[in-house]
Amino acid sequence: GFCTPGLIMAVHDLLERTPEPSDTEIREELAGNVCRCTGYGRIIDAVQQVSVARGGAR
Repeated sequence: GFCTPGLIMAVHDLLERTPEPSDTEIREELAGNVCRCTGYGRIIDAVQQVSVARGGAR
């Protein structure tokens, strides 16, 4: 969808600045990206999984 590139860029920037973001930090970072095709729950879960895969301890 059209929202995907913006979400990817926002998450990439967030994880560069904050390797282990909280749910609140993830939600705040994604607040500027409107996605009508899915709920944000799965996106937040994916960000947390990437954080763990990159070495962040959750």
